[in-house]
Parts: sequence; C-alpha cells; structure tokens
Amino acid sequence: MSRHYGNHAKGPIFRYAGSFQIRGHAWPLACYRVPAPKLEADAISAAQDAFIGAALVGPTVSVALTLAALAAATAYGAPVTLALTAIPVLVIANAYRRLNLWNANCGASFEWVGRAINPYLGFLTGWLMVAGTLIGTLSPVVALGPNVLAVFGAPTGGKWDNVLLGTMLTVVMLVISVIGIRLSARTQVSIGIIEYALLITIAGIGLWWVLIRHPGSFPVTRGWFSLNGIGGHGSLPAGFLLAVFMYSGWDGTLYVNEEVRHRRENPGKAAMIAVLIAAGLFILAQIGLQGVVSPAKLQANSASALVYVATVVGGPVLGKCAAIALALSVIAATGAGILLTARIVYGMASQRVLPPFLGNVSTRFRTPVAATVASGVILIVLTWLYLLGTSIQAAFTYVIDITGLLYASFYILTALAAVVYYRHRVMSDGTEFVTLGVLPLAAAGFLGWVIYQTCRASNAAQNLSLLGVAGAGVVLMIAARVFLRPAFFSIPRQSDPGPR
Repeated sequence: MSRHYGNHAKGPIFRYAGSFQIRGHAWPLACYRVPAPKLEADAISAAQDAFIGAALVGPTVSVALTLAALAAATAYGAPVTLALTAIPVLVIANAYRRLNLWNANCGASFEWVGRAINPYLGFLTGWLMVAGTLIGTLSPVVALGPNVLAVFGAPTGGKWDNVLLGTMLTVVMLVISVIGIRLSARTQVSIGIIEYALLITIAGIGLWWVLIRHPGSFPVTRGWFSLNGIGGHGSLPAGFLLAVFMYSGWDGTLYVNEEVRHRRENPGKAAMIAVLIAAGLFILAQIGLQGVVSPAKLQANSASALVYVATVVGGPVLGKCAAIALALSVIAATGAGILLTARIVYGMASQRVLPPFLGNVSTRFRTPVAATVASGVILIVLTWLYLLGTSIQAAFTYVIDITGLLYASFYILTALAAVVYYRHRVMSDGTEFVTLGVLPLAAAGFLGWVIYQTCRASNAAQNLSLLGVAGAGVVLMIAARVFLRPAFFSIPRQSDPGPR
C-alpha cells in the first residue's frame, strides 16, 4: 500500500513504496518524492484564450446594458467614444503582454505589482482582481432569469424562478470549470461563435433599417462620428465612463496563462485580440442599433434596449434571437468569471497569502478544485442575497456599479508595474521609452481621470462601497501577514536589466 503526507500548495508529496514487518511493526522500504499536481500546461490555444477573455467582457451583455445610456451621454457620438477608449485599453493590454513575457504566472498583476513595486501593493492588486471579477460576474448572473424567461414568453418577475435559473447556471458552469480547462475553452468558443453571429446579424439588420430611412428611425448624421455628438451636446467624459466599464474583463486571458500554449507569448497576444473583438462588436452594435427608433423611445425602453430594438426591426423572432444572444453572453461571462476567479485565487494561495489549500490542484482534473468551488459557492450566495434580499438590493447595486472602477484601479497598477519593471529599457531605447514609458503612463492617467470623474459624479453610498471593498482588502492583507506569514511579503524588488 502507498501512503502520502504533506499538503503544501505546490510542494512535494511523499509516497512509500512498501513495508516489511519486524515484531508486528511495519517499516517502510523506500521513500520517494512525487511532484504535486500542477495546472495542465499547453492545454489551450491563443484563439481559445482570446474567447475566454472576450467572454468575461460579455459583449452582448455590455451592449444591452449601455446601448441607450451611451447614446444619451454622447448625443449619438458613441462610435468615436468607443474607438478612442480602445486605444488606452490596448496600451494597457500591451503592458500586460510585456509583463507576461517576464513572469507567466496566473496570479498575473498580483505577482507583477508585488515583485516590481511592493508585495503589499501586490496583495491589494490581487484582491481588487478577485473582487472585480467576482462582483462583475454577479451582474450578468442576476440578469439571466428575465432573459431566459422572456424567450419562452413566461413572466419575468418571479423571484424564485430567477434564483433557480441563476443557481442552475452557476452550478453547471462550476462543474465545467472543475472538469478541465479544455472543456471550458471549447464551451466558450462554441457559445462565443453563436453569440457574436447573432449580435452581428441583429446589428447589421438594424443598420440597414436606419440607412433606408425606415419611418420612425433616427437618421445617421455627421454628429454620430464627432467627439461631442449631434449639435455638440454630447459629454465625452460621461461616454468614457461607460466605455471603460464595457471593455472591462479582457485581462482574463492572462489568468489562464499557465495552461496556454507558449505561455509567455500567447496570453498577451490573446488579450489584445480580445480587446479588438470587443471594440469591433461594440462599435458595430452601437452604430447599427442606436438609430432604429427615436431617442425618446430608446430611452423609454433602456432597461431592455437590445431586445426591444431587435423586436422593432425583426418582430418577435429577432427579439427572441436577441434574448438568446443575451442569455448566451450571460452564460459565457458566468463560466469565465468562475474559471478566472479560481485561477487568481490559486495564484495567490500558491504564495500562501491566502489559505494554502486553495492552491491545491486536482490530480484527476488538473484544475484548482478548491478555489473553483469556493468561487462558485460565493457567487451563488451573492446571487441569493441579491435576488431575495430586497432590503439589501440597493447596497448590492452600489457595489456592482463600481465594478468598472475596480478594474480600472488594477489596470493602472499593472501599467505602473510595467514602467517600473522595465525602467532600464525605458531609459535606454527610444521605442521602449514610448511603448513602455510614455504610453502606459498616459493610459494610467486616463483611467485615473475616469475614476476621479466617476467618484465626483457618484453619490456617497457608491463611493463608500468602493472604500469598503478597498478596506476589506487591507483587512485581509493584515490577516495574511499576521496568521499566514507568507514569504511573499519579504521578496526583493525585481527589474529587467535592460538591453545588453
């Protein structure tokens, strides 16, 4: 018989090859070290990774949530706003790409900020990543029920119907995430192809509807492609706030980097591809759908703008197609949220800044089962609290509303980590000075401005929610330092030596 001892996240397991008896006592014949199981290397391609990142962005969900609001905020100048916002997002994605060339670890920004700037700041970055991904996943989960029920023509207001659908979805995607990264990636690609095809089709039909000047439509004018919209009445800051929220999530490609082929190069490329996919879908959908009906009708149906507009141009059939695309987007975002939260937690637990058992990998499935189950269970609990606790629903709404700010915060920290880590290259090469110095700092400054403008325009409760999330991270950091005593908090700063 073999026995094993030890439970360190990434440490060895000791096995005994057999035993012999002396006076009734068994003595081991041999002892050998068996490496602890790790995540499955070279399991998915860069294209599959890009679909995972795009799934967390949730293109159809993002369009559905912001179509009317973005048209109003920008006075129909949303296409320019979306295109401009994609530029700093791509700059940040390139910073991720360069940092992944240095250290391809699924802890990603947690590791990069911690090793390049400060380990305590790295922990807080990791906490923002976990909170942003998990809270951001809650939003589509609670939106699933009404959209699925709408497809079948059932009433959408029943609490328990929505709770049951949200719970079933989370459990199914949790099981898929546990079974393996290959199945998760195939699921995301299959869902993504159908979802994007439906969204592009609906947007194309909508654009044709507007271009033929169908009665009741709102015509395309030069103002649609100007910075301040029609008549100069648009607010560029307000548009940027919404656009940053829409793009959040592309960084998910980096959290599965240990499982991607060519783990140092491909995840960064996949991140940039995910941004471009999202940008293309966002711009096409906004141009194609915002003018189908008059501004007054679009705003009157803002809560279900995508389904409403699709129904106008294509009747109940296209309306149901829009609801299906929205449901698929929710399913994909939920699966990606569970999968990626688990990888972030696993990366942090591997450094013992979280309980080490969360850093264990299943020998059978080659996935961080404990971290995955924990992520799924927390999401189910949050879903139940949100859907059933009417008295606390407003508080949850405030937290969900700050998701984009959480993402913007750790994007800024990651951009700064790239500048700090590659500072010797930045100061010795003109191209690197621009790509790893000027542009990341400019992108970080842009996101900082977005955070400032959002906080200034937000009510006190929403700002307190942001402070509450940050404060919880500080408490967890102190607890980790005192009780877990990880070596991570004592690691020396690292930097690229520069060209030789």
